[in-house]
Amino acid sequence: MARIAGVNIPTQKRVVIGLQYIHGIGPKFAQEICDRVGLPAERKVNELTDLEVSQIREAIDRDYTVEGDLRREVAMNIKRLMDLGCYRGLRHRKGLPVRGQRTHTNARTRKGPAKAIAGKKQASK
Repeated sequence: MARIAGVNIPTQKRVVIGLQYIHGIGPKFAQEICDRVGLPAERKVNELTDLEVSQIREAIDRDYTVEGDLRREVAMNIKRLMDLGCYRGLRHRKGLPVRGQRTHTNARTRKGPAKAIAGKKQASK
């Protein structure tokens, strides 16, 4: 099992798919890394040599922000918005949708489970 950027890459999958298990690497970056290292698209993770694994590891360390560093950077960006007190920061602080979605209905992912309101049933006759 190859371990890259602190993540165990599944051995039975192709390298392009396996690299996407790393937080911060999607399809585009995974293909880009394989092209730089010179790996064919069909190559599986368990067929990689130690040299190829180390080349992949070096390419990721050199050119990409991944895993813990990326999570920390995103958290710091959100914290900065909240400290500024701007609109987006206030939405983060209140746990509401940040990007302009409606909240009258829907938005349950951000708001959490619906809370019952006392006397609501009597209103509709």
